[in-house]
Amino acid sequence: MLNMLKPLSLAALMALASPLAAQETTTEAETADPADSLSMGTEVTDTAEASGPQVGEQYLKEEFGDWALRCLKTEAGDDPCQLYQLLRDADGNEVAEISMFALPDGSRAAAGATIVAPLETLLTENIKLAVDGGETRTYPFTFCNRAGCVARVGFRNEEIASFKRGASAKITLVPAGAPDQTVELAVSLRGFTAGYDAVSALR
Repeated sequence: MLNMLKPLSLAALMALASPLAAQETTTEAETADPADSLSMGTEVTDTAEASGPQVGEQYLKEEFGDWALRCLKTEAGDDPCQLYQLLRDADGNEVAEISMFALPDGSRAAAGATIVAPLETLLTENIKLAVDGGETRTYPFTFCNRAGCVARVGFRNEEIASFKRGASAKITLVPAGAPDQTVELAVSLRGFTAGYDAVSALR
């Protein structure tokens, strides 16, 4: 009888062990979280936004009615600012923009402005500006670049005063493709007084 108890072959041992191994594998698969193989993603943080504007970037410092105080970030921290308004036509299309800045006391002009008009503007007709339908003044264009055609103008103290007490100004342009027509752009003066006082305090 003892001779009949022969050692099991290696193949037989493996056959006996296979059901146990399969059972353990199945148990592990059943208990594992299916989400373990899924990526849950990583939050992306905008470091530039978190740290504020970078040197050389424009940023909005404050708003005054329909005007915005836009500044340029500098390394020294004495950021230059201008009073800005985007101008639209009667259909709501963005057409031009105006930026105003105060000048030092004793200057020939109390304030300066940069008016940017579309490239399709007839330059020889210049820019016309009037406040509340009052006196109209004309200003020449200085140069053109990819952004548009630029007029750099100066305003006297009495003109700034008219802006402060006015309701709206009107800028008139002449299209190069239609020299017999005009484009009138309304410049809201809502918030101008507070905005101009703010930009004056930064000069």
